[in-house]
Amino acid sequence: MKTVRIIPRLDIKGPNLVKGIHLEGLRVLGKPSDFAKYYYEQGADELMFMDVVASLYERNSLHDIISETAKKIFIPITVGGGLRSISDIKEVLRVGADKVCLNTAAIKNPQLIKDASRMFGSSTIVVAIEAIKENDGRYLAYTDNGREHTGVDVFEWAQKVDELGAGEIVITSVDREGTGQGYDLDLISKLTKLVSIPVIAHGGAGKQDHVVDVLKDGNISSAMISSMFHYHFIKENESNASSLEGNVEFLNQKRNFHTFEPCTIEEVKKRLISNQIECRL
Repeated sequence: MKTVRIIPRLDIKGPNLVKGIHLEGLRVLGKPSDFAKYYYEQGADELMFMDVVASLYERNSLHDIISETAKKIFIPITVGGGLRSISDIKEVLRVGADKVCLNTAAIKNPQLIKDASRMFGSSTIVVAIEAIKENDGRYLAYTDNGREHTGVDVFEWAQKVDELGAGEIVITSVDREGTGQGYDLDLISKLTKLVSIPVIAHGGAGKQDHVVDVLKDGNISSAMISSMFHYHFIKENESNASSLEGNVEFLNQKRNFHTFEPCTIEEVKKRLISNQIECRL
């Protein structure tokens, strides 16, 4: 049985870690470096940093954050958002990223996947697919944090991404993301049967059983999680909201996490092991 990975995802806007629902309605949670250090110490297998406003400015603005993080954290770091060319990829790898995650640029120019995989190695190139289920039951791929309609069929696109040489796919259910209602198991299961490369499930984890449910599928290599871990960190480490930018009302309220059961990475991994799912503890 293969060993699965647990990957915290950190969505970044400006200097702050943020979290939304359906990738929108972003709320400030705190300093990315604090969360990243905590997750590293807790036993995260990798970290994903996503610049969630990069598409607005057509550039990735995480260089300083990644450079600082890479000096203190010794697990793979994947960086996404606003990477549109070979030179963009080269730059984030130079400052400390181990992998890059492509979405908008890959859909607009699929050749970028092939060129980047040849230049940097397929294991360095991750492609994110933001899936929304349409009224007719089809899943279509979106870009720009689920805002931009592409008309591209998710499953056809996943197969093409595989053929072009990407090393991994992150499949996000935009419908489930930030809701705590669990992963879209139908979407994920169907996609994994169509590709030969590792698939990372993202969007919907609200409790440990959701992680167990998605990783029971032997075709899933990893679970990407944010809210469950972020909210646990906030409960354990009260943040100083006064110095943060953006919508900080959430931090000043008495926090009721509704559908979420905040937990640590270690707790999730112990639950996986108790369900005969191998992971690095």
